[in-house]
Amino acid sequence: MGKFVIKKSKKGLRFDLKAANGLIVASGDDFYPTEAAAKKAVDTWQKAAAAAKVEDQTKKGFKKVANPKFEIYQDAKKHYRFRLKGKNGAVLAVSEGYVKLSSAQNGIASVVKNSKNAVVVVEEAAPAKKPAAKKAPAKKAPAKKAAPAKKAPAKKAAPAKKAPAKKAAPAKKAPAKKAAPAKKAPAKKAPAKKTTKKK
Repeated sequence: MGKFVIKKSKKGLRFDLKAANGLIVASGDDFYPTEAAAKKAVDTWQKAAAAAKVEDQTKKGFKKVANPKFEIYQDAKKHYRFRLKGKNGAVLAVSEGYVKLSSAQNGIASVVKNSKNAVVVVEEAAPAKKPAAKKAPAKKAPAKKAAPAKKAPAKKAAPAKKAPAKKAAPAKKAPAKKAAPAKKAPAKKAPAKKTTKKK
């Protein structure tokens, strides 16, 4: 079962028809000065919805229907919408926009179903929030000048360590070969001179 929810606002009272699942089916098209006036409008809506026929203005050469009636039309964005008009032709309710015609037709069926025997609930307007006390603007601390960045002392490159020169191993001298003693050729004995005795 649906319900009519009357809400208070700065402009006055307005109401929505909600389905059992809480979704808004359609909304009243006016603001009312008193709760009694809003409830009377709800009663008019219920009677009009129960007796209304559908006039589909999206069809070419559509047939006009006498009030009360639901009018299906397209808005500037080519979305399908419907409105409920009372006996005097006054608009009692308007729908949201639907992409498909079938969705608008289902919306009308939902209005008829949920309007019948719907309860009326008055919701109090939410209390206006008190403006938060203005806080004194926080004083901005003077910007500290950034200390010049200290340059890290350049590290002296450690002298490259020279690999200790490898001492060349002393060349091994080949042991001097002792010269073989020269063989002396045997001295030739000179032939003894024969001395001739003088006679």
